[in-house]
Amino acid sequence: MKIGFVVNQIETETGGYSTTQLSSAAVHRGHEVYLISVGQLCYLEDGKMGAIAIKAPTTKFRSLDKYMEAIHSPEAERMHISTDDLDVLFLRNNPCEEFGERAWAQTAGMVFGQVASVNGVLVVNDPYALMSSFNKMYFQHFPEAVRPRTIISRDADEIKTFYKKEKKKIILKPLQGSGGKDVFLVDNDKNLNQIVETINRYGFVIAQEYLPAAKNGDIRVIMMNGKILEINGKVAAVNRVNNNDIRSNLHSGGQAIRAEITDDVRRLCEIVGPKLVQDGMFLAGIDIVGDKIMELNLDSPGTINAMHRLEGEDFSSAIIDSLEKKVEYQKHYDGTLPNAFLATMNL
Repeated sequence: MKIGFVVNQIETETGGYSTTQLSSAAVHRGHEVYLISVGQLCYLEDGKMGAIAIKAPTTKFRSLDKYMEAIHSPEAERMHISTDDLDVLFLRNNPCEEFGERAWAQTAGMVFGQVASVNGVLVVNDPYALMSSFNKMYFQHFPEAVRPRTIISRDADEIKTFYKKEKKKIILKPLQGSGGKDVFLVDNDKNLNQIVETINRYGFVIAQEYLPAAKNGDIRVIMMNGKILEINGKVAAVNRVNNNDIRSNLHSGGQAIRAEITDDVRRLCEIVGPKLVQDGMFLAGIDIVGDKIMELNLDSPGTINAMHRLEGEDFSSAIIDSLEKKVEYQKHYDGTLPNAFLATMNL
């Protein structure tokens, strides 16, 4: 199998990233692997998607840091490729990290991914669905039973009314963002205006009910093909905790510990699974607090490396295995299966 991984910028990737572990797992399984910075994608005159890519070495490094050293090396093999050279394009770039001078990169992976899917390459997650899901409004299309009470607005008075209704304790965060950036717990009248103004600079404000269970952090669960990813009874999940901050995301200083997979966790994942399948969301990160889902991560769900370490199972290899089966199955239909359908087919 020939697989390309699209990332924000290859030079900023590290051995600690889940994408690094995924691409390394593909190498270890004997596949031809390419790393592509989103800014190196292009549209070719023959209608194909092209890219300047780094071809991953075939050496099966035991250390992900050594693997990335080889990718970053001046001797790394750089080449022009097109969709003729790919079976799978795995979109792992995070649009929410692209602001300011790189705002052009927010939708680039999705747009060029759409071209690749028309060219017959399996693109995951489905690039058409990703266009409607790369901000948090997408989550509001899921059943109300799984979501915290929420309003989305830029009107300070509307947010203040919600704040009072929620007994003066709410979470505020930007509609578009990730990694726990600009997430605030508001329980003081004096701070409310200033925080709303701060987030308003970036667009709309999400105001959510505060869930007391948040003091225990959140549980990140990886779902694949609409189901919880599970190997030998071990679930791809971590409990992310941060004793000094409401943000439990690992990029915000949170720590990963083993997660207890309760009936509530399984019920929530069962509820959202069918829509993820319908929308072609091959891989999803579900962030759960108590009996509610706080967020969905569909662009580049991470912490897979921490799950591997805590549970002792190679979840990355299982993810690549699923893609292998899809590529083989597509051959029976001469490439005619729709991308979103194939992306979440559980083979």
